[in-house]
Amino acid sequence: MRDIKRPCFTQGELESVCKILANTHDGLTGTEIGYYLKSINIKDIDPTNTKWKRLFNALIERQNSDNAGNKVLGFISQALQPAKYVGNLEIYRDKLEKINVILAFHGLEFREDGQFHITNKVKTLSEAEKRASRLKDNLLNRNVHSDLLKFCRAELLQENYFHAVLEATKSIAWKIREKTGLNSDGAKLIDEAFSGKSPLLKINNLRTETDISEQKGFVNLAKGLFGTFRNPTAHTPKIEWNMAEEDALDLFTLASYVLRRIEQCKQGVY
Repeated sequence: MRDIKRPCFTQGELESVCKILANTHDGLTGTEIGYYLKSINIKDIDPTNTKWKRLFNALIERQNSDNAGNKVLGFISQALQPAKYVGNLEIYRDKLEKINVILAFHGLEFREDGQFHITNKVKTLSEAEKRASRLKDNLLNRNVHSDLLKFCRAELLQENYFHAVLEATKSIAWKIREKTGLNSDGAKLIDEAFSGKSPLLKINNLRTETDISEQKGFVNLAKGLFGTFRNPTAHTPKIEWNMAEEDALDLFTLASYVLRRIEQCKQGVY
């Protein structure tokens, strides 16, 4: 982003950014605002004002001076670095979702990897909100597992099926690691958790041939989900991965089933 002159944020957009980042309840402290401004060489021109107004005045003066929005993006990047929100994941994702609504007008989104990414540009706020609302409503109608929405909120808001798929499969891996303490991923994680005579996780009592067959079938289903969706989305450029909304909904329904079975699993030796 540093080498490209980014368009300026409108006054309304910048005001919203500052209110999100410096809100009274869970926003930046006054000390943090001063530190982050200094770290990217922005003059703190109004240090005694209300937090969001102090931030707004500093950012808009620098943006007007540069005739570019780069420093605004720089501040967002500083304020939303993932490591600063360890133990506060829900707060972090909420801020990401709100900030990304504004960034959508600039064809950008900020993700949990701490980086900006190019995305589809929207022209109106209602367009951005309708995108999220339609897909979320469809998912709620299907009664999908709540963890999927937690992991995919920002992507659903952008109607970014590519990364929503990736986040959905991540939620499955996260759930398995949470229940088992394992650290692996993908097919290896599935095998370590569900395979063998005394697996860490059992979807049933494993007492009959039918039980054993069901466990094996679930292992193959979970592996297939990772292999079909996660691996291609993780390694294929976005422009080459076309996914319709109907396909995304079907995937979420399948992922929801897998998550619920994992949640209900028996643990240890029975």
